[in-house]
Amino acid sequence: MISLFREMKIKKRIKMDIQLEKKKGLRPKHYGYIALGILLLFVGYQLIFATSVSTFRTEKDKLSIADVSQGKFDDYITINGNVAPIATIYMDAYEGGRVEEKLIEEGAMVKKGDIILKLDNINLYEQILQSESGLALKQNDLRQTRLTFDSRQVEGRRSLATASTELQRLKRNFEQNKALFEEELISAEAYQLSKENYELSQKQYEIVKVQTENDNKLRETSLPVLETDLNRMQKTLGMVYQRLDHLNVRAPADGQLGFLDAEIGQNITQGQRIGQINVLTDYKIEASIDEHYIDRVQRDLVATIERSGTEYPLRLRKVYPEVRNGKFKVDLVFTADKPETIRTGQSYNIKLQLGESSEALLLPKGSFFQSTGGQWIFVVGPNGDEAIRRNIRIGKQNSRYYEVLEGLQAGEQVITSNYDTFGEAERIVLK
Repeated sequence: MISLFREMKIKKRIKMDIQLEKKKGLRPKHYGYIALGILLLFVGYQLIFATSVSTFRTEKDKLSIADVSQGKFDDYITINGNVAPIATIYMDAYEGGRVEEKLIEEGAMVKKGDIILKLDNINLYEQILQSESGLALKQNDLRQTRLTFDSRQVEGRRSLATASTELQRLKRNFEQNKALFEEELISAEAYQLSKENYELSQKQYEIVKVQTENDNKLRETSLPVLETDLNRMQKTLGMVYQRLDHLNVRAPADGQLGFLDAEIGQNITQGQRIGQINVLTDYKIEASIDEHYIDRVQRDLVATIERSGTEYPLRLRKVYPEVRNGKFKVDLVFTADKPETIRTGQSYNIKLQLGESSEALLLPKGSFFQSTGGQWIFVVGPNGDEAIRRNIRIGKQNSRYYEVLEGLQAGEQVITSNYDTFGEAERIVLK
């Protein structure tokens, strides 16, 4: 019994020891503690780093840094232009043909009417022969018709004269017989016969008269029509002869033969451009301007060029409306003297005045504009060891400066070099 009791007591103690042993591993309540810890870490990260900015480090010597200053803003732009003749006259072939002879070469000075090329056109010669044959036939028809009308006119006049004479004779005979019949000196048959002959003569005379009048009217209407046709054919033949003369390509004006696209033996089609004449009585300057200025560039703006220390005034004569590759074209002409050594094709830098000069905050031009569009810039701090991005507003611009409207002050320094390597940085550390 005692041993049994001891055994039961030992089993109970072992059972109690087992119940007091803790289980290992994560319990459900531990997951909540972990989530809370992660949340606290995230909030702490946001509190610590939320106010930080993206930073880029670079060497100060590799950057272009400029001062913002207050000064006089000249509202002009500098453009590049090339000298061209004041007028260019293009030569197009009036008639097609094969180049038979080339009398003048490119670059030569010509006078109006000088023959430059001679063309040969067999088909045109055939057309001339056909036109001449047609004109000869028309002339023969007109001549024959005129002879026919003249003959009928003479015959009609003869018939009318005969009928008139016969009418007068029969009238006289009728009047005599009438008097004799009233005195009963002739028979009624004789009187009646003379009366009938007289009346018949009257009708015949009227018929001949109407026929003669109709012939005259037909002559008056037909001959002018035929003559008009003949004149038209003569003009047509004259035009064909003129086309024949157009086989000689002539200079349309005094000037310089700019280019000539024709060689001996080459076939030229009608209307083909074969050359141009540069009129050298004066010159103009052709220039291209960035489309950014298209709303401000208008006719009659003034400009200047400098040559050998002398300025020459210009006037903007024409603005071309078409924009190509971000640029539009303008023509400028001299308003006074021009350089003595001016030649076609020379290049000049032109100062085009867009408006009046005024006081403004000046920002030197730089390649930063391509990256920012002029909407922001990096401003160097007072210590010169960092630069912070700042929004700005730019107004007008010339070849040297931008006009600053907002965001900068005189005396501040800014980075004007290209920003492409800075990425999205808002702070630049300068070493």
